[in-house]
Amino acid sequence: MRRILYVFLAASLFGCKQDKQSEAEVTPSEPALEITTTSSDSNGNATNVYWGDTHLHTTLSMDAGLFGNTRGLDDAYKFARGEQVTSSTGIPAKLSRPLDFLVVADHSDGMGLFQSIQNGEEWVMKTPQGKRWNQMLEKGEGADAALELIKAFSQKEMDMNPNDPELQKSVWSMTVDAAEKYNEPGKFTAFIGYEWTSLIAGNNLHRVVIYRDDKDKTYNYTPSVTYDDQDPESLWKHLSAYEEQTGGKVLAIPHNGNLSNGIMFTETKINGEPFDESYVKERIKWEPLYEATQIKGDGEAHPFLSPNDEFADFENWDYGNLDLSALKTEDMLQYEYTRSALKLGLKIKNELGTNPYKFGLIGSTDSHTSLATADDNNFFGKAVNVEGGAERWKHPFVQADKGVIYTWQTLASGYAAVWARENTREALWDAMKRKETYATTGPRMTVRFFGGFDYSAADLDNLVDNGYAKGVPMGGDLNNASGKTPGFMIHAVMDPEGGSLDRVQVVKGWANADGTMGEQVYDVDWSGDRVIEENGKLPAVPNTVNLKDGSWDNTTGATELKTFWTDPDFDPSLEAFYYVRVLEIPTPRWTLYDVLKYNIEMSDEVPMTAQQRAYTSPIWYSPK
Repeated sequence: MRRILYVFLAASLFGCKQDKQSEAEVTPSEPALEITTTSSDSNGNATNVYWGDTHLHTTLSMDAGLFGNTRGLDDAYKFARGEQVTSSTGIPAKLSRPLDFLVVADHSDGMGLFQSIQNGEEWVMKTPQGKRWNQMLEKGEGADAALELIKAFSQKEMDMNPNDPELQKSVWSMTVDAAEKYNEPGKFTAFIGYEWTSLIAGNNLHRVVIYRDDKDKTYNYTPSVTYDDQDPESLWKHLSAYEEQTGGKVLAIPHNGNLSNGIMFTETKINGEPFDESYVKERIKWEPLYEATQIKGDGEAHPFLSPNDEFADFENWDYGNLDLSALKTEDMLQYEYTRSALKLGLKIKNELGTNPYKFGLIGSTDSHTSLATADDNNFFGKAVNVEGGAERWKHPFVQADKGVIYTWQTLASGYAAVWARENTREALWDAMKRKETYATTGPRMTVRFFGGFDYSAADLDNLVDNGYAKGVPMGGDLNNASGKTPGFMIHAVMDPEGGSLDRVQVVKGWANADGTMGEQVYDVDWSGDRVIEENGKLPAVPNTVNLKDGSWDNTTGATELKTFWTDPDFDPSLEAFYYVRVLEIPTPRWTLYDVLKYNIEMSDEVPMTAQQRAYTSPIWYSPK
């Protein structure tokens, strides 16, 4: 099995601007899609796509603070709203375009712990670990202290209780107040949320929790913690109690299954018991989305699981679990990646009647710098200790007996795209719940995806109205074909600040009656005059990135791609799903920007370019 050393908490860039020479070279072959700014059509359908990060940490997270993050809630919101701030290392930082929404997701475990260690509070200094970490901070060794704390937490070797109720309440109050301060309905949405940080012997089961509600419901309901109970079922009980007691609404988003060593998408409960009807219903009730891409690796697919997919080998992290306490084995992989989990969900539905892995897709950063940027040319990355510098690419961010983790292996990813009626907590949360969402690895490309039994190519002329009227959008369900074959309408428009489009693909997965599962990737639209070859593959789009100056030629791709496609292999008797993957042409990776900024060389193993991409939420088909 191919192993890639991955970074546990990792890298970034600084505030360099993209050379806009490439934009001047764009020659659209077709008119670009005009994106409406109205919130919804006369039928209440979503006509606006909103961009955000559902997974950002500030200095209030114990690991972020120990790594040197001094930026708090105010700076996190100001940066996301498009204001210039100063990073923890003194670098001016600003987004070229503001985000529409943000979830500050500081860890529920250890709320206030970093500040207590930093201040040398008596209850901390009474423990050997607390005293040691305080001294390490004073010596400027906060990053080493952070790694020790993370490992102690994940292996349940803490000398102290990381969850002091008074500290947690104090930090939670600050979190809620800041979200209320910066929430501006119609302009910018500041969700109230946190990260539930389950680490079972270093195996990642993290979830981001997002409330639909305001301060009146959330202020006095402190988050669920994991140190004493790391089973996700305990989180679901907490969320259920919240809704029952407050009348509010809440959901959870798992992430980084690639670091779970095979326990994120299992076929049994965490305690080893088999799934039952109650479990599968609870899981999909509380977890309607999955964070498929972020700084710690892309999680859409893996070449071991999808050997016929030439694009499955994208920024995979498949070396071990979150703290490198255990290495990966091939049998774990099918329980870690988005596509394999979606297929497992169909299999489980055939057995128990409910699909526990019927999730939509988003991306987010998981940045611990307070800066929500997934842009390669403006990438501050995972942690403050590697925000910039000529040496950071080879920085041994994690060094353990089982391997070394290097900063260059992190990626500038990702963002959450949400089709909603308006930019409010309620409208965005409702869209997340119904899975009308998609993930990107950073670019803000616009993607529409509809499925139904009554479409024709003529419906593309009024895609949105016809899409909703005759079928369902991404995240929806098709049932009982009744002798018809499903058709799909797809429209993708390039990010005006990114690369043009290489191709649009439909990824299909299905479950056979005998319990086996299948998948197929179809190229359905692409740029240029390329044709499918005898081997069934579409020739690669040219890589025009100039490694000497970081420019590229957008004329090799398309400004937009729009198509109607029907499934040529449809079997109406089988459970199936379809999602769209959109690929850009190759563009510079953040490592190339570092090479150019610092006039340095990197080893041959470090990639300089990447094909950024988007993944839509699936549309599911059921024969029943």
